[in-house]
Amino acid sequence: MDSGIDTTALQTAEPDDAALMLAWAGGDVAAFEQLYARHRAPLYRFLMRQLRNAALADELFQDVWQRVIGARAGWKPEAAFSTWLYRIAHNRLNDHWRSLKHRPPAPEDGDERAARIPDPDTPERTLTEFEQRRRLQRAIEELPDEQRLVVSLRLEQELSLEEIGEITGVGRETVKSRLRYAMDKLRARLNE
Repeated sequence: MDSGIDTTALQTAEPDDAALMLAWAGGDVAAFEQLYARHRAPLYRFLMRQLRNAALADELFQDVWQRVIGARAGWKPEAAFSTWLYRIAHNRLNDHWRSLKHRPPAPEDGDERAARIPDPDTPERTLTEFEQRRRLQRAIEELPDEQRLVVSLRLEQELSLEEIGEITGVGRETVKSRLRYAMDKLRARLNE
């Protein structure tokens, strides 16, 4: 009897993050490898954008994954895995800044370093696209910390307002307001 469901499509569908995390918590190492492969590049780009220092980004990147590994047994799919992962990263960033008592200035070659991070999610860029991205990157870096963080989580990580609120510890309306002010500043800066 044909149910009309394409079982080959179901068999080849990629498992979602929650299924991978639960499988890994149950001992499936391949599930962790798939989860790591899926999130490593976006997480590293996020940390690099916030820290503007490759050595620090490497260190915090390792710390975040160590915390994920340490917490796997107690993980519950109450929130999206990506929300949980970026909450860990956000908390680790806060710990880092608190330990320094201030945010150091960006290194002079920070823009160049950030631009050199490979981004496999985008097609080859033309010179015009590169220039536009550089202008946007500079405009984003000029934003206040709270606004830059929500823009990064929304635009680069494609998280919902609710997920960003969970990561940053503020309400949805505060996230929405920060995002709106940031977008207004970016539009004004890019139209100059």
